[in-house]
Amino acid sequence: MHAYENKKFPPFIYGTAWKEERTSELVQKAVLAGFTGIDTANQPRHYQEQLVGEALLQLSSEGIDREGLFLQTKFTPVNGQDQRVPYDASANLTTQVKQSFESSLKNLQTDYVDSYLLHGPYSSPGLGNEDWEVWNTIEELYQSGKAKCIGISNVNINQLVLLTENAKIKPMVVQNRCFAALGWDREVRSFCNTNHIVYEGFSLLTANPFVLSNQRVRQIAEELGRTPEQIVFRFSIQAGMLPLTGTTDEQHMREDLQVTDFTLGSNDVKLIESLTV
Repeated sequence: MHAYENKKFPPFIYGTAWKEERTSELVQKAVLAGFTGIDTANQPRHYQEQLVGEALLQLSSEGIDREGLFLQTKFTPVNGQDQRVPYDASANLTTQVKQSFESSLKNLQTDYVDSYLLHGPYSSPGLGNEDWEVWNTIEELYQSGKAKCIGISNVNINQLVLLTENAKIKPMVVQNRCFAALGWDREVRSFCNTNHIVYEGFSLLTANPFVLSNQRVRQIAEELGRTPEQIVFRFSIQAGMLPLTGTTDEQHMREDLQVTDFTLGSNDVKLIESLTV
């Protein structure tokens, strides 16, 4: 197990992508609703990391301590950025990662992050020299104590196996988009489970509208007095995922957090696991 697991990962993470100018308001609402995990990235194209920091500042003035929150951010390579690159794009990769990380700490008004991810590999289907240079720098951030745990997002099974087998410090977190039609990323999930890597699933609802409208899923929801969305999130937890949600609806925030107080039968989990259309 990882040394960091004494500070428990939250049961649910609030994702801040595509929130634009509403980011600060929505992060505050999510935390006040009960979320303790916040996911962002130093990628102005899709995230407003500094507005997450503003929300945290506001929350701390209301007595909600940074120590009680789990903050996760990412280093996004140049090809994932728009013109607002938050580091010197002409510098070497080691410098880019360090600059991006320092900028994240400043944006988030903190001196450490709980989890730091490479937003996506440079190469495919394997890993290239850029990936290793970036990962080596992320390992240094972990060793400095400023990134309490490290990982990778948008990764395939080949890349994850290579990274886990060859890295000096192995990934502790994987964050992937989860498509039911592709088996809910079963191979990567299984590898994570075997290797004590926390698997975070995102787009659980938006990538799978057919699951929410599935007759049996709706029936399970009705029997349990829950929403189909709650059934999908509960399934994800029982399937070994740490779910992300990006809802902008306060009622849904509260409902999402209620998925820890009921359980699906194993047959229902198997049924949802096997839905492909």
